[in-house]
Amino acid sequence: MPRKRRLRKIVAPPGFKGYKPYGLNRKSQGVIELLYEEYEAIKLADYDLMNHQQASELMGISRPTFARIYESARRKIAGALVEVKEIKTVFGNVILDSTWNICNDCQAKFTLPISFTIYSCPMCSSQNIQSVKNSDS
Repeated sequence: MPRKRRLRKIVAPPGFKGYKPYGLNRKSQGVIELLYEEYEAIKLADYDLMNHQQASELMGISRPTFARIYESARRKIAGALVEVKEIKTVFGNVILDSTWNICNDCQAKFTLPISFTIYSCPMCSSQNIQSVKNSDS
């Protein structure tokens, strides 16, 4: 029986739900699901310019596991570009670094201090907010 998967720690959820190819005459040929941990690996390695060891420590996983997640993300993104497919983000096997909320009106993602008692969006002041789940179980 395989070992239970360890949750991968991410700092924040992606700031988007997905990407669609622009300027197509035909309908997209499918959807590629980019897991939150794959997004985090791309962000840490390519955007924040961390090496694999630093990024794996931040995510709470081994360096070889980080390398596999990173390679999977790169292949998915390349496949979406070459095959003209939509990319959607999905929760995956992660734990968020802190409690995140999303505004259902303006789609802003934010955290609130524990002592904060008024729950409203800091961008649009809407009270139509919901918590982003901290695991997919």
